[in-house]
Amino acid sequence: MDGKSLKDYLAKGLFYKAVVEDGSDIIFIVDYKGNILYHNPSVEETLGHAPSSLVNENFFDYIKPSTLKEFKREFDQSISKPYDESIEFRFLCKDGTYRYLEFNSINLQHKEGVQALILDCRDITQRKKDAEELLRAQKAKEQFLANMSHEIRTPINGISGMVNLLSETNSEEEKKKYLNAIKNSTESLKVIINDILDLSVIESGKLKLEKIGFNIKDRLSAVLDTFLYTSKEKGIGLKYSISTEVNDVLLGDPARLNQILINLIGNAVKFTHIGEIIIDVSLLKENKKYSHIKFEVKDTGVGIPADKIHRIFDSFTQADASVTRRYGGTGLGLTIVKQLVELQNGTIKVESKENKGTTFTFIIPYEKGTSNDLVFQSNQNHDITQHSFKDLNVLLVEDNEINRLYATNILKKWHCNVDGAENGYMAIEKLKKSDFDIILMDVQMPIMDGFEATRIIRKFDDPIKAGIPIIALTANAIKGDNEKCFDVGMNDYLSKPFHPESLFIVISKHVDQTKLAEQSRNISSNNKVTNLSYLSSVCDGDQDFIRDMIETFIKNTPPILTEMKNMAANAKWSELSDLAHKLKPSITFVGLESAKELVQAIELSGNTANQTKNMEAMINDLSSIVKVAIEELKQEI
Repeated sequence: MDGKSLKDYLAKGLFYKAVVEDGSDIIFIVDYKGNILYHNPSVEETLGHAPSSLVNENFFDYIKPSTLKEFKREFDQSISKPYDESIEFRFLCKDGTYRYLEFNSINLQHKEGVQALILDCRDITQRKKDAEELLRAQKAKEQFLANMSHEIRTPINGISGMVNLLSETNSEEEKKKYLNAIKNSTESLKVIINDILDLSVIESGKLKLEKIGFNIKDRLSAVLDTFLYTSKEKGIGLKYSISTEVNDVLLGDPARLNQILINLIGNAVKFTHIGEIIIDVSLLKENKKYSHIKFEVKDTGVGIPADKIHRIFDSFTQADASVTRRYGGTGLGLTIVKQLVELQNGTIKVESKENKGTTFTFIIPYEKGTSNDLVFQSNQNHDITQHSFKDLNVLLVEDNEINRLYATNILKKWHCNVDGAENGYMAIEKLKKSDFDIILMDVQMPIMDGFEATRIIRKFDDPIKAGIPIIALTANAIKGDNEKCFDVGMNDYLSKPFHPESLFIVISKHVDQTKLAEQSRNISSNNKVTNLSYLSSVCDGDQDFIRDMIETFIKNTPPILTEMKNMAANAKWSELSDLAHKLKPSITFVGLESAKELVQAIELSGNTANQTKNMEAMINDLSSIVKVAIEELKQEI
């Protein structure tokens, strides 16, 4: 077929100009030997070849060489058919790249007696990329599930084994060793589960960031303390430096900063076997309101391969599967780090060389604060027996014996009267016969779950029992579960495993606050109500700083208390709560432990406008304690 007869053939169809010349599809007419007899203008738009520039060229010369043999086989099959479809191939573009195309063919031999094929081609490059990405993601998730199976089973097996050994030994030393092993295994499980839950919350857009005062040096020192033993055991150095230009007090979310640092430093310790890890904190830039803080975590570890570094922040991935087998981990840590940094309007990057080391650099803008903004970082190991809910009647509804034993032990140390129920039905029967101040309710239980039990309780004829505070204690910690609890009438929500301090706070929000006021009147057997050891540790014993803080407390606290009394008298509970919150850091700095829980109770009660009838008594008690503290502090200076 020559060019003229081809043109005559094309002109026969009314579809020619509309479909072939002006259509978006790429059209080739190719004879049985692969010679290109015609192509439409869309070839230039998609592949870059000028109009008619490929005529008389051979189609096979533009097929990716590694796929040519298979393509010729498919092409020959198309010659033997009147129609063919969905034949994929890769065609050479003008710029030297190859694009994925797919053709449907019409064999002209069968209708026109012409030995040629019309190839109606579509660009499927994006579709192929999407398919490859989907396959990569599927493989990553399959690898992640395999990792999870291994990571979860390992500590569970450890716990099971240690429990068996614990039951067989009478040696106190061995008991202590086995209990430590069990504790370490449970901590590993919590890390894995928290990684999954954190990612779920972040991706749902429901993560709320705090804006409180903190000191970077305090935070970083505390984080490094958790790695000192491991780094020492491995024989690697672990040190940090903080520029003097960094503001002493910043406003932000210190818990999320902790999480970022723990992940990055933990990785550095894990992957470093020789050398050292250095954390540098410096001021990148600042203005009147904000300081842009730059954090660098440098190690001399195994490094990250150049072809893997671009995916190091992807979910469910590590450098490769062998890394997981050798070092463990969920592959979620760096994904969470990146998202936490970006949620705080920050940026993060990584530089690495194999067998040389890795540096993670992240920058977060923090608002500048003052010493009055500082919030005390509670000691997670402090003695829970210092709390008291004397004679508080608690109904604990929990079907798991171990969980019930744990919660009961905590509550009894707080001098509560505890009665237990193994399901919702038993809880209802006990509530009908006895009076309780609060119910701690599990959600998933046999016979009757916590949701159904709460619905029934809220319909009691007795208004006092119908209105009893109900706190959900549940292992369901996925987004949306707390809304389910509130929807059925529960007052609050605490996910398991919980720390005793968290339980104390949530109970404090919903019980009669006179119990805390009574507690404050019978506080401490010590002669002094203040303790300046924490303040001294914060400033490294700087006596001028200590004096300034004491004078600030003596000057500012009485007016705040006076204002609190006015707010209570005028039922301005929200403003009262804010004043109590403002007072908390000062109470902490002077070590006024006897007032901390009282201030906290006032803040919570004001914030929720709950149990406000006792507010005046609590503020009076607080004023009495502060008065004694001021006299002591005057003696100090």
